[in-house]
Amino acid sequence: MDRATAITVSHLCKTYDSHKAVDDLSFHVYAGEIFGLLGPNGAGKSTTLRVLITLLHPTSGTATVLGHDTVRESDLVRTLIGYVPQERAIDRFLTGREHLELLGALYHLTKEVAAKRIAELLRLVELEAHADRPAKTYSGGMKRKLDIACGLLPDPKVLFLDEPTLGLDVQSRLRIWEYVRMLKTRGMTVVMTTNYLDEADQLCDRLAIIDGGKIKALGAPAELKITLGGDIVSLKIKETARVGTLAAAVMGQPAIRSVNATATGLDIRVESAEKAIPAILEAANRLDCRLEFIDYHRPRLDDVFMAHTGRRIQDETPNAAE
Repeated sequence: MDRATAITVSHLCKTYDSHKAVDDLSFHVYAGEIFGLLGPNGAGKSTTLRVLITLLHPTSGTATVLGHDTVRESDLVRTLIGYVPQERAIDRFLTGREHLELLGALYHLTKEVAAKRIAELLRLVELEAHADRPAKTYSGGMKRKLDIACGLLPDPKVLFLDEPTLGLDVQSRLRIWEYVRMLKTRGMTVVMTTNYLDEADQLCDRLAIIDGGKIKALGAPAELKITLGGDIVSLKIKETARVGTLAAAVMGQPAIRSVNATATGLDIRVESAEKAIPAILEAANRLDCRLEFIDYHRPRLDDVFMAHTGRRIQDETPNAAE
């Protein structure tokens, strides 16, 4: 059975002066799925999101949400979506309830509809007991719950989340994940940006790995890991100046598929650990490379990112335009 498509992006480009923040992106999002845009700061994730929520016009290409063009039918698109930005302008002196009431007025909801929606949302994000406290007394996790309640107030068909757990402690992050999963069970389509690998792996049904404004890989996290093929042996060596020499010695050994040099060692993709590890250890010993650490694991999402971009997601380019 064909799945309904909620969002279609076709050859999307966005250029600032001479910088291409988004470069020929094409993908679709199915109705009712959690779709992630995964990449480091400056990859183009937030720019893509801002085009989809009608805040930016693309330089070229098109995007549609529920069949409506984000440029030509921007007013209609805005009635169908909710948006939770990285940082909402919360008035620290207003209570949680007052924030939602103010937003309800901006959405032109009747007082009766607003009151009903606000009561439901406060219950959903577990802020009922704190609804009449000023926002300045809220923890980071509570503020993020309020952000999500604000994004859900217009009863959207599609919810956009920009870095939903940025800066939160582990417990708060897990709670936000629970809410996002609950929204999916209610049939909502969720599109989120993240640079947290565990978040993308745990939450997203499918994701697009974006780097330098381009899609490097697209699919379900499990599929992306399987198609990588082979397991990973990671080495950390004491003599970091010899990383290149060791990489050259290891390359071409039996059962070794690929070798990536890192700042402190090697990430080696292998067909068979039983055959590869003795060869790796022999080469390290022959070159007098003392191993500080060796790890063997099944492919993870950070390995997928490394395989498709040639670097780790943490190796961010500071001050890059999003």
